[in-house]
Amino acid sequence: MTASGLRAEARTGLPEPAARRLLRQPAVRIAAIYLASRVVTTAFFLLAAGLSPPGSRFGHGADLATYAVAWDAQYYQRIAAEGYPIDLPLTDAGDVAQNAWAFMPFYPWAAQATGWLLGSWTAGAVALALVAGYLCCLVLRSILKPAIGETASLWAVAFFASAPLAAMFQVAYAEAPFLLLIMLGIRCLQRRRYGWLYAILPAMAFTRPGALAFALCLGLFGIRRWLTRAQEPMARPEAVHIVALGALATTLGLSWPVIAGIVTGRPDAYLATELSWRRLWVGDDGGFVPFEGWPQATDYWFRSWGLDPAWGIVGLVALVIAVGAVIAFSPQAVRLGPEIRLWAASYLIYLLAVFLPQSSVFRLLFPLSPLWGAVALPRSRAWRLGVLAACLVGQWWWIWNMYGLGTEFWHIP
Repeated sequence: MTASGLRAEARTGLPEPAARRLLRQPAVRIAAIYLASRVVTTAFFLLAAGLSPPGSRFGHGADLATYAVAWDAQYYQRIAAEGYPIDLPLTDAGDVAQNAWAFMPFYPWAAQATGWLLGSWTAGAVALALVAGYLCCLVLRSILKPAIGETASLWAVAFFASAPLAAMFQVAYAEAPFLLLIMLGIRCLQRRRYGWLYAILPAMAFTRPGALAFALCLGLFGIRRWLTRAQEPMARPEAVHIVALGALATTLGLSWPVIAGIVTGRPDAYLATELSWRRLWVGDDGGFVPFEGWPQATDYWFRSWGLDPAWGIVGLVALVIAVGAVIAFSPQAVRLGPEIRLWAASYLIYLLAVFLPQSSVFRLLFPLSPLWGAVALPRSRAWRLGVLAACLVGQWWWIWNMYGLGTEFWHIP
């Protein structure tokens, strides 16, 4: 029986009803939040299908299955059915064209296995996303509750389950499984359970790009543990684990480009594939340079809007400083604990190093979801209800533009 149940029994002198005890269980309460959120997301998808014009990307009245395998989901489905190309496809200009090597194999193959039981790859892929989303909610509460308490952690779960990117729980994308692995990794760091990370890291590395961000997180975490060893003793086995896991995460994070190069016979196969998407926005200057994408995109967007690109660079620098300051010093973020903040900082540095900001930037911020705990901290009911309403408005905006319309260059999720 929970503590609240014991208090209720002490007040009344009668045993608490079984149904009420069940509803007090965190897993059940989170399930209710998650299922209610999925009903809302489904309604948004159906509304977008009903309102979409005939000239939209998926046509008027598209069904849920069409949306589930739209956009990048088609690549995951192709990987499950055909594998990866040995010969890279080329454009008429001789550049590497968009192809499956940009996507990792764990999720499409797991969806294939699950789909064998459920009757189709699409069913298996969506089922994995749905289950991973619920498990993310459970782990999110687990990593937040010690820092911010039960009530705030449940509000954070509600924000997360209803967030603008909540559609990721109902489409064939690897975002939800990847985030689950990230949250489990954070939980391992919080509890100093390093052994589990030897299994989590390989799955993470072959689900979505981002293992290098976790490698950086491990490095920063190890430095912090060393600097704070007077407050929390650091035994030699712990130091060995952190160093070994950092090396493992780095090796795994660099392995996919090596595998792509070996299979295709072209050492730059993976980078050339990734640059094929970037070419749509800013062209291809002949290669990948870390941290170049954000200034390139800033220049592109500000020129598109008829503004001086120099102001864009100033704004970019100010944004980076402001976000860094919030993560490092804001009381709400500090309350979350060092592991969540180190992950957020590491992932943002990773995005600055490798990503070109465009319409997918919202989806690429999805792994920062543990920061919902900071948003949930203010105890004002008006604040929390306002945030929840804003989440739902943002979710509708995203579904409508990316799926209901999908006709403009910035309608790419």
